[in-house]
Amino acid sequence: MIDPNESFGDMITHALHIVPVALVLVLPVVAVGTALLYWVRRGSLTTTMTVLVLVPVVAMLTGVLGVSGFMFNVTLTTMALVCLLVLLVTVPVALVLGRAIARRSVWEREARERERVAEASRRELVAWISHDLRTPLAGIRAMAEALADGVVSSPSEVAGYASRIGGESRRLSGMVDDLFELSRITAGALRLTMSQVALREVVGDVLAAQVPVAQRKRVRILANATTAPVVLGSDPELARVVRNLVSNAIRHTPPDGTVAVRVDVDGDDAVLAVDDGCGGIPDGELSRVFDVAFRGSAARTPSQSGDEQVGGGLGLAIAKGLVEAHKGRINAHNHGPGCRFEVRLPLASGPRMPA
Repeated sequence: MIDPNESFGDMITHALHIVPVALVLVLPVVAVGTALLYWVRRGSLTTTMTVLVLVPVVAMLTGVLGVSGFMFNVTLTTMALVCLLVLLVTVPVALVLGRAIARRSVWEREARERERVAEASRRELVAWISHDLRTPLAGIRAMAEALADGVVSSPSEVAGYASRIGGESRRLSGMVDDLFELSRITAGALRLTMSQVALREVVGDVLAAQVPVAQRKRVRILANATTAPVVLGSDPELARVVRNLVSNAIRHTPPDGTVAVRVDVDGDDAVLAVDDGCGGIPDGELSRVFDVAFRGSAARTPSQSGDEQVGGGLGLAIAKGLVEAHKGRINAHNHGPGCRFEVRLPLASGPRMPA
């Protein structure tokens, strides 16, 4: 032991004699601690923090005990007590900090993953929309140049070109509207004016507007509503959900097929089910039908007829965002000759039987 009354030179001499002994005692503890850290490197951050706290304290206590030759005097006992108190304080702190840092790390990792997915989705959306906008724009430009150059001159041809230009313009307008609506949803800028809405009436109004579209394609629409559920929601947004689902069903149902729309009540939920005759969705695509700009392998090229309002693959993504804004759920699964899109919305009141 070093005597406090010794000269500085004697203290240095004693210290040089103590250092090798201390190293021999401390290095094995440090080696074991390093091995433990390597072993728990894939474990929880809390465990790693605890080992990091224990290793230096145990190493210091081992060195002090070894150098003193385990001769417990007042000084050594006091040192051991201090080390014990340090362990009692630092280990709980390490546990708390480890859990806090672990939660933050998980949150940051999930945030980075969400940002990565969002960025990939944005790139995909830009690629899809760029392609889809070029198609009608190219058609409009070609037909406008043909009209300007006098390539078509008969009234019937001019009327046909004008009709197709109008159809392509409506398609472009629909894409812009979808992009605006989707940007409001994803940016959290959607503001709903909530009121009690009769879901059956919303569905009826939408179907009345969609019947001419279905008739042009020779698709039959069947509606079934045995109850009249009332939900708390925004009438225009709910109408858009129904319109997107029904128009999507009509678009993917072949001629002479059937689109069935059902309104019902299941427990505390109002249920809207839209069945189409698309032939089913591949299992690998079912989980992606609500992704932005995803339209499935069989529908990646917009119709050139100009009659169908083919968008940029945003309709189902918008429907999902609007349903979730109403605290509801939406899902899709194969059913019968096609697939079923089912929306569940919380009831604002009990179901009303039709008059």
